[in-house]
Amino acid sequence: MTQDSDQIVVIGGGVIGGMCAWYLAKSGRQITLVDRGRFGGGCSHGNCGYISPSHVLPLTTPGGMQKALRSMLRGDSPFYIKPRWSPALWRWLWNFARRCNQRDMLAAAAGLHHLLQSSKELYRELITGEKLNCEWQQVGLLFVYQDEHEFHEFEKTNALTEKQFGVFGRPVDGRALEAMEPALVSGLGGAWYYPDDSHLRPDLLMSELKRILLGRGVRIVENCHCDQFIVEGGVAKTAKTSQGEISGDCFVAATGAWTPQWNQLLGCRVPIQPGKGYSITMPRPSICPTYPLIFEQHRVAITPLPSCYRIGSTMEFAGYDSSLNERRLKLLTSAARLYLREPFCEPVLEKWYGWRPMTWDSLPFIDRAPIANNVWIAAGHNMLGLSTATGTGKLIAELIGGEPPHIDARQYSLSRINRGGR
Repeated sequence: MTQDSDQIVVIGGGVIGGMCAWYLAKSGRQITLVDRGRFGGGCSHGNCGYISPSHVLPLTTPGGMQKALRSMLRGDSPFYIKPRWSPALWRWLWNFARRCNQRDMLAAAAGLHHLLQSSKELYRELITGEKLNCEWQQVGLLFVYQDEHEFHEFEKTNALTEKQFGVFGRPVDGRALEAMEPALVSGLGGAWYYPDDSHLRPDLLMSELKRILLGRGVRIVENCHCDQFIVEGGVAKTAKTSQGEISGDCFVAATGAWTPQWNQLLGCRVPIQPGKGYSITMPRPSICPTYPLIFEQHRVAITPLPSCYRIGSTMEFAGYDSSLNERRLKLLTSAARLYLREPFCEPVLEKWYGWRPMTWDSLPFIDRAPIANNVWIAAGHNMLGLSTATGTGKLIAELIGGEPPHIDARQYSLSRINRGGR
């Protein structure tokens, strides 16, 4: 158990690291946060900004791997794997495929549900309590279907999530959808409305989070690479960085998609793959949606914000390829044309990509690292880093402080790596 005067070093300045630092600082600890780049400059910068308790089901749905295999080598598919030799990727895909069944899907969904529900309430407390100016809106979310058959097929999924987790959407048929969201074209199959979802502008959230962290006395060190932990007697004493040694009583690796490059430092092989997502940000069109929209059949999302308008999503497994694939960006605008009366607006303000930290079972790792008993991991939040960040931050603070956790942390244990790949 740490004491209030303890020094804690958080490595990673994305939304997960930032929220870990926030809840640790609130408990009275002295925090140093280190990031290899700019605070909030990675995957937390240009994502779609959803806080979505509706996203309770993992990617590992029954039949999910077959669908992925049918499309993964097509460059115009929402899910794409760049052909290359990568034993780690193929091992990841093998373990992902093993979990595409009802039992493992529901087990993962339970873990996601707990983090999502916790984070939803904690965001309300944080944003209203600290008066964060991040364009937070609570209007819900529409899952939109182009095809009426697919719209009705979702009834089975909706019934399942309602029965298992109390999470359900309200069906909106095609005619009612035209009245509810006039920005959509006529003739769509329908949508499912989730009123508990909310959204915000993620780069503004990170700016505001930085502001309140500094106000709590958190030291933020940017453009700083961590290379090694100095461990004595099973306890990490120091992190060696590109800007010198940083001592601490406890360390948290919130390193997102970069975590596999930390395998030696952490003492374990963390099965995370970088899943590249894209977005395009532009001014609001004259016919702008009121609601955030997910076009389920094309895996494209729309975020209307007071200051801008964003089209995002898709998934590309291309390793740590840092190029901006214009073909993937074109998929976003092509899909938007199928659903929206005014799908985009000039000028483009930003074209962006970010690496999502994808695990093979859709659950994050929130646990003590094998390298030392005072090094923790908080990584692997897949496509739900923003949606689960506050719950993760509070859980890390509880685990480090030896307090009873508000949700069962065993769901996010590293031990599942070695249970026969399960």
